[in-house]
Amino acid sequence: VQLQASGGGLVQAGGSLRLSCAASLRTFRTNCMGWFRRAPGKEREFVAAIEATGRITNYSDSVRGRFTISRDNVKNMVFLQMNSLKLEDSAVYYCAAARRGVVVRYSDGYDYWGQGTLVTVSS
Repeated sequence: VQLQASGGGLVQAGGSLRLSCAASLRTFRTNCMGWFRRAPGKEREFVAAIEATGRITNYSDSVRGRFTISRDNVKNMVFLQMNSLKLEDSAVYYCAAARRGVVVRYSDGYDYWGQGTLVTVSS
């Protein structure tokens, strides 16, 4: 199983980025997909998750209203649209897949992880 995250980069505060994650999962349509992030010196934290059908999403309080998670079950991809970026959003962002189809917020609930993509927000 491979999860390939991309789309990270350097952006000014207030700007936008769209992260993508391509998943080589035969069961993709039945997997909850999530995004997590880890900032330097901090623990990995939950960002957003989307259940298998794409109808239900969940966000951390810190990104709700600014980030949008979505998925394409034909192309086996999950996306994270990040708007109104703040300095504190700077981190390595990881996509992850859970065997469960329902929304999962905790990292232990995920079975597969991508390599991460770096997002740096500058002032």
